[in-house]
Amino acid sequence: MARLLFEKTRKSVWISHLDLMRLFQRAFKRADLPLTHTQGFNPRPSVSIALPLSVGVESECELLDFNLDGEAVPMEQIVDKLNLTLVEGVRVREAYEKGSKLRDLAFMNCHVFLNYDSGVPDGAFKAITNLFNSESLMVEKKSKNGYVEQDIIPMIRSLSVFRENEKVVVIDAVIACQNPSMNPVQLSQAVERYLPDLKPDHVCCRRIEIFDHALNVFR
Repeated sequence: MARLLFEKTRKSVWISHLDLMRLFQRAFKRADLPLTHTQGFNPRPSVSIALPLSVGVESECELLDFNLDGEAVPMEQIVDKLNLTLVEGVRVREAYEKGSKLRDLAFMNCHVFLNYDSGVPDGAFKAITNLFNSESLMVEKKSKNGYVEQDIIPMIRSLSVFRENEKVVVIDAVIACQNPSMNPVQLSQAVERYLPDLKPDHVCCRRIEIFDHALNVFR
């Protein structure tokens, strides 16, 4: 199968995973790029997106695998045709053949933006940095069977904290994203749980890059 690298930003962050799949299926059709279909009683277009993105989270590094029916189309044309049919905020950055095996996808670099309407509280930078130097941080995670407690420290490969401006603190982290997986939102949840005086007024998350087990960029 071929693979797309695409971004999902701005208003498109409110598109759910299933709606995003449908969006791409329609985009391929409008771009006159016929997809193959699965076999069986309920054939479906052959598109799949790795690491479903939570609603409200931005990403610069989403992957979609697809398979076209009929004659081969140059990858550059696929990019151009799809970008003419997609909605604002969803943009294909690259299309290529023979992507890496998804089982080798292991880490992601994410930015979590902690927004304080009245300005970053005094001591926030140091307190948040010290929090993530803890030996253990238990945070709730939603699972198929409800909510479970998860220690996020073993899943953080690296982490730094910096101030973007007088109202925003950014947590820049490389975290496990598959076997086991961690949601970037859990970083802000840890701040709210253990540093309640530093609970932000708004939180935004963005996926920046994805890596394999050796921290090579994954494509």
